[in-house]
Amino acid sequence: MRARRLPTAVKIVIAGGFGVGKTTMVGTVSETRPLRTEEILTDESVGVDDVSGVERKHTTTVAMDFGRITIKDEYVLYLFGTPGQQRFWFMWDEVTLGSLGAVVLADTRRLSDCFPSVDYFERRNTPFIVAVNCFEGAQQYDLEEIQMALNLGPKVPVMLCDARTLDSCKEVLIDLVLHAMKSRGLTEEQRA
Repeated sequence: MRARRLPTAVKIVIAGGFGVGKTTMVGTVSETRPLRTEEILTDESVGVDDVSGVERKHTTTVAMDFGRITIKDEYVLYLFGTPGQQRFWFMWDEVTLGSLGAVVLADTRRLSDCFPSVDYFERRNTPFIVAVNCFEGAQQYDLEEIQMALNLGPKVPVMLCDARTLDSCKEVLIDLVLHAMKSRGLTEEQRA
């Protein structure tokens, strides 16, 4: 009888600005009930958290989001969503430690909010892709325009997504894993 091989664990980080959809994405794709560390925004955050463009947001992640997805019993992706506000960035080093790569979620209504995430992963040579979360009513731009606005090199993939849709989230994660493996120089045999 052949022993069952344990799945390979892969850590993925979902980052981006405040209110961009990180918690939504982790919750959409996770096969288990996601762990969320959300707290209600209070009057104490007035003047600290910029809610322009996301005025209907009433909660915020204060530590991380966590979810899991299994791929063909061979891989288990552990998804870690980072907090978006600057006052919680001290958590990022711990959350991202040991990750294969990251998805930087972007919102075209507040595109500059993803600059810190892009800078963070560039400085650490962590493979990442940018996934533009398509919010209803937000102006649409060509991917090349977004890539130029974010001053990304040609090797950083940029794609559209809907963090509320499972198929869209899966496509983002697949693209990230393939990009990260290619960036790390893994061969086809090593990828299989």
